Formats: sequence, C-alpha cells, structure tokens
Amino acid sequence: MTTIGFLLPIALLLGLGGLAAFLWSMRSGQYDDLDGAAQRILTDEEDGPC
Repeated sequence: MTTIGFLLPIALLLGLGGLAAFLWSMRSGQYDDLDGAAQRILTDEEDGPC
C-alpha cells in the first residue's frame, strides 16, 4: 500500500508535466506548418561545398 502512495503522486506529476509541455508547444506554434516540413525534404538546396 505504501508503494501506491509513493508512485501515484509521481505518476500524476509526470502526467501533468507532459500535459504542460504539450500545451506549451501548441501555444508556441510548433504544429502550425505541417505541410512545410513534408515539402522541404523533397527540394534540393545547395548549402555550399561540403
């Protein structure tokens, strides 16, 4: 029983931390341009001599 009392708050804190990170990424615009990354990989861009 003491294990549940120890692990339950840890699980809740980790879940809330993940939710907070997801909400932060939504507000900062991480998911705004989903098609841009898919199109960018198809183009050949010359960055210079390697």
